Amino acid sequence: MKRKPPVSPLEARKAATKRAALNALKRARRTADKAGVELSDWEGEFLSEVTDRVKTYGRAFGDPEKGAPGEALSALQTVKLKEIAAKAKGEKKELKRRPFRRKTGD
Repeated sequence: MKRKPPVSPLEARKAATKRAALNALKRARRTADKAGVELSDWEGEFLSEVTDRVKTYGRAFGDPEKGAPGEALSALQTVKLKEIAAKAKGEKKELKRRPFRRKTGD
């Protein structure tokens, strides 16, 4: 019986981040379906396209400067995924912007 060579820690971490990203994408879609929240066409396409790219390439972005090494999703993709998951849960985030104010010069 032949033994498999041990997996390097880098490869194990890449596989773990890939699984985590796929699970997060699947969880967001499932939560939206269960809650009956209608995702926009763009959001549905985003989830399916990112899932396909992670399955095919192990990560969803090509430029290494857009995300951390060994991560499956870029920083902006992670933010968008969190927004979609929050929308699916029914959590609505209000923008906390204030208008510009004139500086008072004393």
